[in-house]
Formats: sequence, C-alpha cells, structure tokens
Amino acid sequence: MHEASPDALNVAQFLLQIKAVELSPANPFTWASGLKSPIYCDNRKTLSYPAIRTHLRQRFVEIISEEFPSPDVIAGVATGGIALGALVAQELGLPFVYVRSEAKKHGLGNQVEGVLNAGQSVVVIEDLISTGSSSLNAVRALRENGAEIKGMAAIFTYGFDKALHNFEKDGCPLVTLCDYNTLIRQALKSGYVNEAQLETLLNWKRNPEAWSESFTQKV
Repeated sequence: MHEASPDALNVAQFLLQIKAVELSPANPFTWASGLKSPIYCDNRKTLSYPAIRTHLRQRFVEIISEEFPSPDVIAGVATGGIALGALVAQELGLPFVYVRSEAKKHGLGNQVEGVLNAGQSVVVIEDLISTGSSSLNAVRALRENGAEIKGMAAIFTYGFDKALHNFEKDGCPLVTLCDYNTLIRQALKSGYVNEAQLETLLNWKRNPEAWSESFTQKV
C-alpha cells in the first residue's frame, strides 16, 4: 500500500473513532446499488463532533489555498457536502451554493440552489467519492449554469479506477483528505481489524463486483 501522509492517517483515525466508517468483513453491508461491501461510510457523522468538523473544515481551506486558489464560490453536493461546504465558504468569506441530485420538479426547477453567476470559478465540496457519478453530475450541473470548475475536494474516496477515469475524463481535478488504503492501514494499526480481515478488505477493493457476487453465492 502507498505511503500515507500523517494528516490522512489522522482523518482515518477520526472516521474510525466516531464510526463514520464501519468495517465488517464477515457480515458485509449492502449498498443502494445492491453491491455487498465490507465497508460502510457515513461522513455526515463528522458534523456531530465539533473538533473533527473544525479539523476537516480547516483542511479543506488549506487544500483550496494550495490546489484551487482564489475561487469565487464554494459549492456543496447534496446532501453530504452541503454543511461542510457552507462551513468552508464561511471561513473563506465566500458565497455558497449547493447542487441537488436532480432539478426540482416544482417551483423554479433549480438543480443549483443559491446565486451563481456565469463565469464564476467554483470549488466543489463533497463528502464521499465512490464511482464519482453523482459528484460529477453536480459538476456538470454547475457548468451548465455557467460555472468554471477549479476542482473538487472530498473527505474520503474508495480510490476505484473507474472514479479516477471519470474525473479525468470530465476534466475535474480531485483532492481527498483520506482514502481506502490509508483507512484500512489505520484500522489494522488501531486494532479495528486483524490481518485476515485486512486481506478480505484488500480483496474487495481489487474487484468489488466479483467479491460481492462471491459472498452472495456463499450465503
């Protein structure tokens, strides 16, 4: 596994500590897609812990300064990116908008909520990256409203090759605070999983669909 930065390891420990990420190799979770997974991630829990949400906010502020400097607007992806995105915008003194998963079917029919002017540069805040489809749907909606996307910052990514390809294809730079390999390394170090469970987690990451199908056949 790759070398992780100390801060990425800290974020991993935070997520494990508050059970924002839960690992269950023997009794996997079922995602909305039907995929069986030994990991479930709910980063909304970070909002209930002031010290942790402040740390995440400040890391996002640092990343924006280093990677995507001087944006005009911060955008949050509904729903997980809204609260943290608003906190980041407040810290930077910038306007904030958020992006729905789809346009409203009533009222003004907006998908982007808030004031966004054509030509404004935007940094997008997201909580979780899996395949990247929903996140990049938000990017496309912002572009359709005239935004220039500087990049996206997210708390956690599974690091799937499909996601990396999708972000590259859409021309949207992505920076994350933590990733799957860093998380499971910290989980082993902290005693959340043992070596045998770690191997299961690694096998899932190599081919989630095949692992899910294999587990389903066993039961």
